[in-house]
Order: sequence, then structure tokens, then C-alpha cells
Amino acid sequence: MSETTEIRAALAAHARFYAAFAAGDYDAMETLWSTTAPCLCVHPGAPAIHGRSGVLASWRSVLERPPSVSASQPQVAVIRGIAFVTCFEHIGEVKLVATNVFVWENAAWRLVHHQAGPLREVPASEGPHGPLH
Repeated sequence: MSETTEIRAALAAHARFYAAFAAGDYDAMETLWSTTAPCLCVHPGAPAIHGRSGVLASWRSVLERPPSVSASQPQVAVIRGIAFVTCFEHIGEVKLVATNVFVWENAAWRLVHHQAGPLREVPASEGPHGPLH
């Protein structure tokens, strides 16, 4: 797979993550997470969760009442079967910075890590991939 194809596929997986998040779709969220690699998640202001079952339990709780969430300005780095995607998360009026890490598993990018946290400074309204909203 070419680097451009890997990046496009990683961005598509990243978009599916935020679509599942916004829709409160637990089944879609569960499908996105790796079944073979270690999984980790750090929700804003919370301690790290280790292990697929704990991570998915946390998402089940979050998705019971999903917030109005979107992501913007994704940036991707792919290194030997791992894709790192950073972005800004928008939850209502709150802007967070997030990192999503994917591994190539069974011919698809699967999440192994999600972390979101507050920004010290709100980014400029325009970035390399368009406006924040």
C-alpha cells in the first residue's frame, strides 16, 4: 500500500471513529478498536484505561448520552503499520486536542489509543485544513 493510500485509509478510519462517537453508535465504536493489540484510552480529566474491555466499557458509558462532537484539522503520520492522527475535538463550545493511534490489523486500521485533553490556548480559527467549527 502506498503512503498516500495509507494516509487516506487512516483518515477514513479516523472519520468513522468520530461518526460513531457523534451518533452514539456503540457497535460501530466496538468494531473500530483492535482485537489483537493492547488498547488504551484517556478521556479528558480521567485516568488512563488499559485493556480492550475497560476501554469499550468506558465508551459504552460515554455513548449512552453522546455529546455533540466533531473533529477538525486531522494530521496523520504513518510509521511501519501504525498511524498517528492528531486533531482538534469540538464538544459543544469546548475545544480539545486529541490523538488517535491506529494499527494495521486484518486489512484495516484499528484503534489502539485515544486521548483527548484541554488546550492551554484556543487555536487560530483557520488552519491548514480549513476553519475550526
